[in-house]
Amino acid sequence: MNKDISIQHVDEAGYVGLAESISGCGGRLVALWGARTYGFKGVFSAYCHENSLLVARLSLPDSRSTFPSVSALFPSAVRMERAVRDLFGLDPEGLSDRRPWLDHGDWGTRAPLSESPRIATFSGDDGDYPFVWVSGEGVHEIPVGPVHAGIIEPGHFRFQVVGEKVLRMEERLGFTHKGIDGLYRGASRAKAARLSGRVSGDSTVGHALAFAQAIEGALEIETPPRSKWLRGLFLERERIANHLGDLGALANDAGLSFGLVQFSRLKEDLFRQNRDLFGHRLLMDLVVPGGVARDLEPAGRDTLIRSGIALEETVRILETLYEEHGGLQDRFMGTGVLSPEIAGRLGLTGVVGRASGQRGDLRADLNRPPYNDLAVMPALETSGDVRARVVVRFFELLECLRLERLIMERMPDGPIQCPVPEGVPGSEGVGWVEGWRGEILSWVRLGRSGTLEGGHSHDPSWILWPALELAVPGNLVADFPLINKSFNLSYSGHDV
Repeated sequence: MNKDISIQHVDEAGYVGLAESISGCGGRLVALWGARTYGFKGVFSAYCHENSLLVARLSLPDSRSTFPSVSALFPSAVRMERAVRDLFGLDPEGLSDRRPWLDHGDWGTRAPLSESPRIATFSGDDGDYPFVWVSGEGVHEIPVGPVHAGIIEPGHFRFQVVGEKVLRMEERLGFTHKGIDGLYRGASRAKAARLSGRVSGDSTVGHALAFAQAIEGALEIETPPRSKWLRGLFLERERIANHLGDLGALANDAGLSFGLVQFSRLKEDLFRQNRDLFGHRLLMDLVVPGGVARDLEPAGRDTLIRSGIALEETVRILETLYEEHGGLQDRFMGTGVLSPEIAGRLGLTGVVGRASGQRGDLRADLNRPPYNDLAVMPALETSGDVRARVVVRFFELLECLRLERLIMERMPDGPIQCPVPEGVPGSEGVGWVEGWRGEILSWVRLGRSGTLEGGHSHDPSWILWPALELAVPGNLVADFPLINKSFNLSYSGHDV
């Protein structure tokens, strides 16, 4: 396993003690999940402290179905602990929000991943979910979703409003729950690798890479140098594609359709280039345990360098247009503000975190190839509004193009894969990657004959969705689509 990741076996006192220690030192929660495999039932919590990942592994005896909540120390743990209860039937003691989260009452069973799933006594809770109400003169409620206009995943938003101003917005997610943790159980590593790349389609490289790192950590194998550089290339191209799409969509939501047209064209060109050079528009199934599935030919290298220079020139022109467009800036500035204080309290990462004064970027913070040879420059803004999130995207987009060019110039020759042994059943590994939205984590426990006993994929949207609720109050209802787009979180990545 990478030297910046460690798994600590703890009892309940140690589980709470580690959380208290990390909180007291200014660390943050990265992920929290439950697991039940052969001979193990328990909970994991992963924390970032001083650029290292500390994973607490709490094993529970068969007679115990509760574990201590850490939500009082880390507010972002609330939904993750609710999900653990829904899926595994493990009850977080001290959790203030007792409502179900992923379980909408439509599974037919309760706690389907527990040792003894229970038959559900009712079906569906959409009409009964106890949203928080705001009372007062002139307050009214606006429900939005889960079905939305256009091609978009389902999510429900409940607004409490006075006039046109939002007092409170509450989310209801889980509509795209796919049972990923259950599908990992007993799956071959090849099947599980493909599954990891489909947790969230726009983050396929990030999730596949985190999964591959977890497998490689459990097996204690080192991939060839060239494969690491190709993985970095794929990761940056995924980041470029999503920033192109978001910058166009943000302009469109603010009334500048010209921006949508231009950035959509650039994104489509990138996707077609991905297909021609690597065989898939979204770069699916290219990152595999042990390396990568496809190399880059010399002619493709030259093509990427030329197209990257041309794309950078176009992006700089569009950036100037955005900055000088008064109507656009009027919609962006002061809208959907998320303060650095709140962002720090929630432990935010990625575009949203860096737009609200949070400096973390695993590409720069971890001493891993290829980034340890590229001097990554993280973006940083502090105003925390839509404008800041646009500025961060432009900065990262141009930085990605610089990194892509350096990767082309410095990538070593050599093999792109190494053999992947079966390993010892029960071995565990964790992968930790800077995806384009933020930090992606993957955990695996190896089984026999190249299978998995268990696995979990964590998308940064788990941390970021609660922050959106705090950025909306005080704004107009009509500004919600723009604020939501400036976050651009994954429903599918959250609803695992």
